[in-house]
Amino acid sequence: MRRPVTILFAIIVVVGAAAAIYFLKPVNGPERNLSLEADVTRGNYVMRVGGCVACHTDLKNEGAFLAGGAPLKTPFGDFVPPNITSDKEAGIGDWSLEEFSRAMSVGEGPGGKHYYPAFPYDNYALMSDQDIVDLYAAMMATDPVAEKAPEHSVGFPFNIRLAMLGWKNMFFTPKRYEPNPEKSDLWNRGAYLAKGPAHCGACHTPRNMLGASDSGQHFKGSSGGTGGSFVPAIDPESLASDGWDEATLTDALTGGFTPDFDTLGGSMGEVINESLTHWTDEDLKALTTYLLEGE
Repeated sequence: MRRPVTILFAIIVVVGAAAAIYFLKPVNGPERNLSLEADVTRGNYVMRVGGCVACHTDLKNEGAFLAGGAPLKTPFGDFVPPNITSDKEAGIGDWSLEEFSRAMSVGEGPGGKHYYPAFPYDNYALMSDQDIVDLYAAMMATDPVAEKAPEHSVGFPFNIRLAMLGWKNMFFTPKRYEPNPEKSDLWNRGAYLAKGPAHCGACHTPRNMLGASDSGQHFKGSSGGTGGSFVPAIDPESLASDGWDEATLTDALTGGFTPDFDTLGGSMGEVINESLTHWTDEDLKALTTYLLEGE
């Protein structure tokens, strides 16, 4: 009787060890060239494209620029966007470029702190090396705000940061955007923006029960938006069936009104006001081209 028990115990130990090795193995993406010359002005534009201002500024309460945003309410708890000003204590002013790059590329902060996917590093990982270098320079040039944002309000077991490493190993493969040679430069720019810095899919793609995007339902809409709000589908078929074209889509993305004169408010309104209205006409055209054509 003792032998079967010993064998069972050995099997449990081996399986447990194998699972630990798999779920806790480091997550690393392609190497970045961080020696590129930084451009703060361009970085400020990347900051707007990436939605940093809309998320990390508490707009409803007239909070300080990039000093921490309003809580993102999710089924897993409330996630509070942190202070990302240049303050060395309350913000990220003491981060090196390498640490910033790792946070953006694999969702891991200084000291090995794993970030929740509410921070869309799975999208930011696609960003170019130049965009990362420029964005870092712009962040370091912001006015410091010496006040930390509140902590997340997340219950057990989601408050265990190490569990995020396991989540990454299941759902996240860091990679850079690779242009489609069969598509135009305009389409590729739009695809890069939508999939990468603008992270459209973070809201407009449904997520599974563990909070990972369902890649098979790309841009198909979600009922799990901020505060449980409904987020509409923006795939080409849905846009076409609802009568959208380049002109009406551009007007909506910059003016906040649909062809039926409905208002795009809430989180999308903040994205429009703090991000999309700052985009160049060329980038807006690239985005609408990609959204309307699809893959």
